[in-house]
Amino acid sequence: MLTIFYDGHCPLCAAEMQTLQSLDTQKKLQLEDIHADSFSERFPYIDKVEADRLLHGQLANGKIIKGLDVTCLAWKLVGKHKWMQLLRWPVIRFFADMGYKFFARYRHQISSFVTGKPRCESCLKDRCDL
Repeated sequence: MLTIFYDGHCPLCAAEMQTLQSLDTQKKLQLEDIHADSFSERFPYIDKVEADRLLHGQLANGKIIKGLDVTCLAWKLVGKHKWMQLLRWPVIRFFADMGYKFFARYRHQISSFVTGKPRCESCLKDRCDL
């Protein structure tokens, strides 16, 4: 089981979570939008600001993982994109993590460029649907 704490205001992030959710036939993922009203009450041990800066995940044993470790594990759990495990190889890992941190920092601008929307439409109405 992997709980993913994601930015539901980011169109690309929300789209990836929707795809993961549709592929998660064995219910190995729990998706939690960090902008949900009850998030801080349900997950007081997750720093919302830090989770907004970098994707966070929690393993069944309680261990917190971050960034591409979350993404790669999520895709592995749903049995897709097996090539992503290459991104965790030692030399590649360093550069992949740098690229991911760049994406995470500028994800709203990148989303705006790719989709024409810096924020999800439903999020602009103060609600996020996944």
